[in-house]
Amino acid sequence: MPVTIRDVARASGVHISTVSRTFSAPHLVNPETRVRVLACAEDLGYRPNRAARALITGRTHNIGLIIADIANPFFPPLIKAAESQARSRDYHVFVADTNEDPSAEEELVHALAKQVDGVLLCSPRMSNSLIEQLSREVPLVVINRQVAGLPCVMMDVGQGARSAVEHLVGLGHRRIGLLGGPRGSWTNREIRRTAGAAARSGGAELTLIGPNPPTVAGGGAQAEHVRRSGVTAVLAYNDLMAIGLIEGLDALGVRVPQDVSVVGIDDIALSRLTRPKLTTVATPTGAAGRSAVDMLLQQDPEAPRRGNGRSTATGDRRTTAQLMLQTELVIRDSTGPVLRSGRPRTGAATDGPGPHGPADPGYPAATPGEVVASSAKE
Repeated sequence: MPVTIRDVARASGVHISTVSRTFSAPHLVNPETRVRVLACAEDLGYRPNRAARALITGRTHNIGLIIADIANPFFPPLIKAAESQARSRDYHVFVADTNEDPSAEEELVHALAKQVDGVLLCSPRMSNSLIEQLSREVPLVVINRQVAGLPCVMMDVGQGARSAVEHLVGLGHRRIGLLGGPRGSWTNREIRRTAGAAARSGGAELTLIGPNPPTVAGGGAQAEHVRRSGVTAVLAYNDLMAIGLIEGLDALGVRVPQDVSVVGIDDIALSRLTRPKLTTVATPTGAAGRSAVDMLLQQDPEAPRRGNGRSTATGDRRTTAQLMLQTELVIRDSTGPVLRSGRPRTGAATDGPGPHGPADPGYPAATPGEVVASSAKE
């Protein structure tokens, strides 16, 4: 027969309501009494009924985590860190995958709103205005994107992209390709903005090839385009695209880094297993997951709640803090100095960009070498 709250009350010598408060609002219980009740509950093997507690407190002790693509190795460390942090705070995490689909993101927020105390929205593709609208339905913390007026945890990919371009310029590269990611990505915009500024500052030309799906196939599909463009180095939106590009170039007989240097972003585990090992920008995904959970739970647990578990306008004490976590350039084997002769790399054509491979379904074809930054005076 399962242990009940009455058994704990009897064993600890307190009223049932005191046991209930110990689990639902521990700060309202005398510390000595709280310790005694918790010890008795542990000895008896009692576990509070979360559903019943939610009816009393208006809190489910559940968190939703919506991510863009669970198959992308960037996300699992973030998920594990968020789950671990949530468990330490007596919360559970529900993970949902959107497959890079903004309409799926919106549907999932609506579906989770009444089942969780808040949602962590990671690398969303929705518009800022829609994210702001959804935040009125359920508390949100946005990860890997900046939305004014909402709590956000960001990784400084801008600084990382700047460091990557400066590294390439330092190796003598003056024609650099930027293998762009998906439309609607805040990260993609930050990379483009800061990489362009770094290229201008270093007297280099930055050519945008994108948008592209952020996958190995997305990077590999642009290998022929990169070969014919005459660039001597490429900064990719993420490691998966960089790895796909290296594989595609290898199939074309283009050597990395002897003919083309390649830099990724994320520092996923696979980047250390490729040949050559990938130079990349390390992003603190674990810290982002932990920080996002803490930020979400900073909301006052005793704020007045509506019947559906959401904060009222007068009791809402949500944070609007925005945290920027630092990134770091990790130099490995996929980057090297440009040829001193300045001649086109092996297999590179001089007659401009040629045809490029098909993009993944649902993604537009890459633009034909749009120059987004150069050494020319503006």
